[in-house]
Amino acid sequence: MTTLEIAVQDAAGAAGALAGGADRVELCAALGATGGLTPSPATIAATVATGVEVHALIRNRPGGFVYSPDEVRVLADDVRRAVDLGAAGVVIGALQPDGALDAAATAILLDAAGDADVTFHRAIDTVSDPVRTLHQLADIGVLRVLTSGGAPKAGDGLNTLAALIAADTGVEVMAGGGVTPTSIPSLLAVGVDAVHLSAKAVVADPGATGPGGGTASGLEVTDPAVVAAARAATYTKR
Repeated sequence: MTTLEIAVQDAAGAAGALAGGADRVELCAALGATGGLTPSPATIAATVATGVEVHALIRNRPGGFVYSPDEVRVLADDVRRAVDLGAAGVVIGALQPDGALDAAATAILLDAAGDADVTFHRAIDTVSDPVRTLHQLADIGVLRVLTSGGAPKAGDGLNTLAALIAADTGVEVMAGGGVTPTSIPSLLAVGVDAVHLSAKAVVADPGATGPGGGTASGLEVTDPAVVAAARAATYTKR
């Protein structure tokens, strides 16, 4: 059975993911608005308390993945704090201005994670040579990558996903980006180790945002029914 990871934003979302059959969660803040940012320490602690395996996204701002030395120090501190709070893993990514892997920054974040799992996120989808980058990540000890195969949706990046798997680096390849229960069978067919999706639904916001409160038209929540459908799809024969 293929591992199922659900991106969630809070403890309630993690509980819903667990109820739907998820194996683990990626915990982040502002998922829909920014693609995900570092969750607060209290959110990490509350989510760990649900009993699900938590992997915390470590990304201190929206935008690209080129970080200054000061930013790397902050990211490393966030990695240590997440692990101290009980996160089983962290999700990181750092690139150079030319789009290549920032191996030095990544190594600093790996060291900060200690024995926790480290996933390199979809920053890999912006590099010019993802297979070469995967080999570099293997050399420095990254456990897995989250990737759409460089496409807007993982279902459209099957050729690159297959090439990453064929590289046989020892790094797990987790497909993510626009994944739905119906797209999972095609991802399994190329041999991915795991699938990742947000399983989001939008519900009415009970309060007004007011000036400066943003423009969101509702609240994003995790839908256990979508998680369950994704779980069922992972049983599809390859």
